Amino acid sequence: MLGYENIVLKYKGLWLIVGLCMVMFIIYSSLVSDPVSVDMGLEWQDKVLHTVGYFGVMGWFIQIYHQQKARYVLAAVFITMGISLEFLQDLGGVRYFEVSDMLANTLGVLLAWSLVMTPFPKLLAWFEEKLLAN
Repeated sequence: MLGYENIVLKYKGLWLIVGLCMVMFIIYSSLVSDPVSVDMGLEWQDKVLHTVGYFGVMGWFIQIYHQQKARYVLAAVFITMGISLEFLQDLGGVRYFEVSDMLANTLGVLLAWSLVMTPFPKLLAWFEEKLLAN
């Protein structure tokens, strides 16, 4: 796996906090009755935002966890989270679930996963080395 398994992040705790904030934002945005609206002028912008959100969170965590087993777990957790949040929306009575949102969430996770064999997982390590060097 391109030797990424041995990367040690100096600021791993900080990166985990940032990632958990991303997860909390997705959960909040999914369950609040009046989510933040972004108008990009696209017909399918809701699906684009779902895909980008889950791509972002999965992409963030594949930079922190480089072991294949951990990445499988992360993918399963985020796909399950995306499906579960859609059902929880329906229970609230204000919003409703959409299968297409579940698919967009899953697509975002899988798109991020597709970057595993590229230099992408080394971005945080590069950032620490080049920009946060003491």
